[in-house]
Amino acid sequence: MNKKAQAMFLGIIAVLIIITIFILLFVFKFPSEDSWIKDSRGVYVKHGVPSQIPDDVLEQQKAIDYAIRIYNMEKSKGVEFNSQCLGSVGENERYAIDIVHVPRVALDDLAENQCEDFRLGKVKHFIELNKDGNIVGVV
Repeated sequence: MNKKAQAMFLGIIAVLIIITIFILLFVFKFPSEDSWIKDSRGVYVKHGVPSQIPDDVLEQQKAIDYAIRIYNMEKSKGVEFNSQCLGSVGENERYAIDIVHVPRVALDDLAENQCEDFRLGKVKHFIELNKDGNIVGVV
């Protein structure tokens, strides 16, 4: 084989090796750091493409859905929102729903405006919504 044919053969081999590496990377993806993280409000959001949804993420998602439904039901009844508790939701009612001002005011921190279940320690978490039903925070 002459030198020109050898160089061409080595070039073809190199291209085949590179193509094989790319195919292997697509077929056998290396473990990634995909997970669920909390945003600035405390709401779980996807980071990448996680393969599973942890139970605590599912529970929070359901609680937020219920909280927004309760807010909408109360709004449809004509309730005027100020700084009040709308009740508790979630599995075993672990989340209290609280309406707060944005930005927060002293009225939001008054005991009579916070959910009794949270004050008494019956629930561990709370979902804060503003007067428009938007999530302010989840703790």
